[in-house]
Amino acid sequence: MKVSLFSPILLVMVLLGGTVVLAQESETPKAKRKAPTPFVIPPDVNGMKTIIAPPEKTRPLKVAIFDGKGAPNDGIENVSGRIKSIPEATVIRVKAEEWATIDLNQFDVVAFSGGSGSQQAESIGEAGRNNVREFIRGGGGYVGVCAGAYLACSNFKWGLGILNASTVSSKWQRGKAFLDSEVTEAGRQMLGDVRGTFKVRYGNGPVIKPAERTDIPAYTTISVFKSEIAENGTPVGVMVDSPAQAQATFGKGRVFISSPHPENTPGLEHLIPRGVLWAAGVDAP
Repeated sequence: MKVSLFSPILLVMVLLGGTVVLAQESETPKAKRKAPTPFVIPPDVNGMKTIIAPPEKTRPLKVAIFDGKGAPNDGIENVSGRIKSIPEATVIRVKAEEWATIDLNQFDVVAFSGGSGSQQAESIGEAGRNNVREFIRGGGGYVGVCAGAYLACSNFKWGLGILNASTVSSKWQRGKAFLDSEVTEAGRQMLGDVRGTFKVRYGNGPVIKPAERTDIPAYTTISVFKSEIAENGTPVGVMVDSPAQAQATFGKGRVFISSPHPENTPGLEHLIPRGVLWAAGVDAP
């Protein structure tokens, strides 16, 4: 007896007591990969309240923001949008290859948004990093968010070394969450009289500690984390009371960094504008 095999149906011949039985088995469908759960930003994460008030002191500003590998477009747009909320502030995207030669003195502040600090550093190259460093040293302002905060630190060969800070661990994939945060006494001079804890969106930003450099001053903590996330084998117990935002001087210039993402946390929309204004030399904005 001849039996033909037809795909996707498999005909299995089973001999039972001399009787030929044809058994039919359907092909098992391949399991579908589960799509990753999107990170949702609840509009009421801070109770529909404005935690950080709009700055009272402003002036026209011109800001250069990095545009290249290591900075996703949505991150650039989020930071740019907040800066543009400052009256008469303009934001110019500067491509990675331009940072080595562009005259940064035409700007008040340079900004680096979220993404990958090491890729941003590689994208602008050594000459670009030197150009940024000398701009700050000469009196310019620097604002770094998440990846841009990593870029400012002093413990990476590829970093700018404009902030006397280092990361507590080389393991950086801590995860994404809304963490509790609290403004310090020193931070109220920049952010206003904010009391109590509030939520801020966090996504693998640096957990920093003081570095041991003697050639640049120590940083000032503006706000601290009051809760933590520690996924993927990252160290536990290091985030609480570590800086969420910090400020410092470098030469004649000013440096402001944010480990988390207030730029798209409801209620914290004015935090980055206040940091930008401070970096531009506007005190107590």
